[in-house]
Amino acid sequence: MKLLNGSELVGYIKERQARQVRALRQARHIFPRLAILQTIDSPVIDVYVRLKRAYGEDILIDVDVYKIRQSDVKNKLAELNQDPSVHGIIVQLPLDNPAETEEIVNLIAPDKDVDGLGSAARLTSATAQAIDWLLAGYNVNLKGEPIAVVGNGRLVGRPLAKLWLSQGLDVTVYDDQTADLATALKSAKIVVTATGVPRLISSVMLQPGAIVVDAGTASESGKIIGDVDEAVRERDDLTITPIKGGVGPLTVASLFDNVITAARNSGQKTNEN
Repeated sequence: MKLLNGSELVGYIKERQARQVRALRQARHIFPRLAILQTIDSPVIDVYVRLKRAYGEDILIDVDVYKIRQSDVKNKLAELNQDPSVHGIIVQLPLDNPAETEEIVNLIAPDKDVDGLGSAARLTSATAQAIDWLLAGYNVNLKGEPIAVVGNGRLVGRPLAKLWLSQGLDVTVYDDQTADLATALKSAKIVVTATGVPRLISSVMLQPGAIVVDAGTASESGKIIGDVDEAVRERDDLTITPIKGGVGPLTVASLFDNVITAARNSGQKTNEN
């Protein structure tokens, strides 16, 4: 078994980003800033937010975290959208009331939507970009290969399929309700799964030599687990993400790449005005 370990790639990206931020701060007097709005106070979400804040500190990007009630999010977004010192905004998901997710993410200014989740976002989805980087970093050829994306959610499946279809790749989207998913996946050389259904993908579903990216997350007995059954990782012929350190570290890196891009773009607009 070969591992697609995003943690091994992050260091190079972080070095590049630190140089870019220093250049923005020193040459253009732009100080990149990210705002995170968090509506649920839970240990798991606190960990995700802490990782983002620590990453920002490492590359000199200021990260402001606002723990607020969901009823106050819309007013806070209106304020942050108008604040020229804030270059990126994310609403940490899930929300306390998930039914409002679409409405709320679409209120983020398209130029500041660094997660790329809004319908008018001008930046690539952070998670989709991270998966693209991960496979490119391990020289996985996508051109001409049958690709299966399992899951059509806002965070991973939908934006990833959109990104790869725009590149002319052979992508088919499935979900956990697809009839005879096992047969469908056996025709795919590359499988990316992000349904949040534990152990959905079993060993018999995957062709010899398949490349598997498990971007699914679910909580079970206090542990975060993916879509792929543990037995899959016993196969020596597969290339697969590890249980930890696969897509996650690159998603954070991708998010901050978007913050840097947004900060750079804001500087260009200021100069044009």
